[in-house]
Amino acid sequence: MLYRTLLRPILFRLPPETAHELALHSLPLVLGTRLARDFVGGRCQRSCFGDLQRLGLSFKNPVGLAAGFDKNGIALEALATIGFGHIEAGTVTYQSQPGNQRPRLFRLPRDQALINRAGFNNDGAEAFAARVSKHRPDCVLGVSIGKSRAATNDEAVADYLKCFEIVYAVADYIAVNVSSPNTPGLRDLQKAEQLEMLLSALQQRNQELVERTARPQLMPLLIKLAPDLQSRELELIVDVAKRTHIAGIIATNTTIDREGLQTAPERVAACGAGGLSGAPLRARSTQIIANLFQLSGGSMNIIGVGGIFTAEDAWEKICAGAGLVQLYTGFIYEGPAVVRDINDGLAAIVKRDGFASLDEAIGSRAKELAGAG
Repeated sequence: MLYRTLLRPILFRLPPETAHELALHSLPLVLGTRLARDFVGGRCQRSCFGDLQRLGLSFKNPVGLAAGFDKNGIALEALATIGFGHIEAGTVTYQSQPGNQRPRLFRLPRDQALINRAGFNNDGAEAFAARVSKHRPDCVLGVSIGKSRAATNDEAVADYLKCFEIVYAVADYIAVNVSSPNTPGLRDLQKAEQLEMLLSALQQRNQELVERTARPQLMPLLIKLAPDLQSRELELIVDVAKRTHIAGIIATNTTIDREGLQTAPERVAACGAGGLSGAPLRARSTQIIANLFQLSGGSMNIIGVGGIFTAEDAWEKICAGAGLVQLYTGFIYEGPAVVRDINDGLAAIVKRDGFASLDEAIGSRAKELAGAG
């Protein structure tokens, strides 16, 4: 309530990226005391669900922070105290890069949405790994990796491999981002032939690193998909995912679609190109999750992301087939207490709907939601 009535109005008066950077750099200071952490709901990280076993890892709760919020790993410890069961940092690229020209982040408050065309702005894999090695969060840490802008698609495999090797030591899982709309040509890597080449190379390197290090098992490797894919494309991707034995799929990234927005068309057009996130993405991302669950026969770990603001939103993603969920835009609009609210709400919904556990609900409405338009 304090965030929505006091802090958000102040932050929303600032340019979006300025507000984001201010919040990100302030978090380690603001959450530096136990009193402050408890106030924003840090104790909710203790799970009402017991440890959730996903990807060969133990998660304290199902609610995570999506990639894009902390690209450089500067506030991971503070973010973990808010109560996230996992944090996905990045997207990190092998080479440091400034990203696209500002302004590149825009708010659409009437739609509870954001448009961004950041372009993987980050300090590079070496700087990221050095920072995170000294400041690991007290939760599962995923690292999203992407293609450096300077690398062509022909050079993509080598570029991803270099990034993968560098972040390997600090990650609990690694997500391969092939779906951002803000790096030219990146989404072409979702095509089955190119995707299989990339994932096969990463899994081979994964095996080599296991043999070289003390890690007891392969690094869980996931892919993050766009919501703009068609059914046949999803089917081919699931086939590739099975053949390459990846650990899971993150569904979904931002969309390039602008249909059905409440914001005036001229204002949307003024924002320009970029990926749309938030409430307008909710139904489509849920449908993608349900389709992936159906196509994989329930065998694939799915992390659901897109338009989650409430426990009911998260619950629908779980019933569609997601074993974990992630927030980004919902976190921006609702503030830190949303993590506690969703976790507490999910625990209540599990009981309300008569399930013995959260796991029992996964995919329970996949058939219905796969056909939702």
